[in-house]
Amino acid sequence: MSLAIAPALTTGLQTFLAFDFGLKRTGVASGNIVTRTASPQATIAAAGEARLKAIALRVLEWQPDALVVGIPFHPDGASHENTLRAQKFARQLRSRHKLPVFEVDERYSTTEALASGAADADAASACIILEQFLRGLP
Repeated sequence: MSLAIAPALTTGLQTFLAFDFGLKRTGVASGNIVTRTASPQATIAAAGEARLKAIALRVLEWQPDALVVGIPFHPDGASHENTLRAQKFARQLRSRHKLPVFEVDERYSTTEALASGAADADAASACIILEQFLRGLP
């Protein structure tokens, strides 16, 4: 389920990059509002500053209108350590890229990606996160 998004915040936005944040690997997907679908991109196998530099290259390459970050929660909706880490990651992206960054509840995205037999569960999870976000747009 997406966190609430005001329609005015997404007016004019067409293309998106989404991230499934992880401590060692970050899944990436690209998508657009026209098809409301996402395509997996190469997962970033880096942490810290190296991850942020790799993301900067993706942003430069794709020129998205906005970014989407999956935020993990416990099944009951409670936050945990990775929730806070993913939220910090989203803040870093906002600060560095000066783009809108939307946060999406990503509970079960990895489970769904693994169940579908995805070769790269991180990239598949990023697709699930982005498509969930896109379905929630007006």
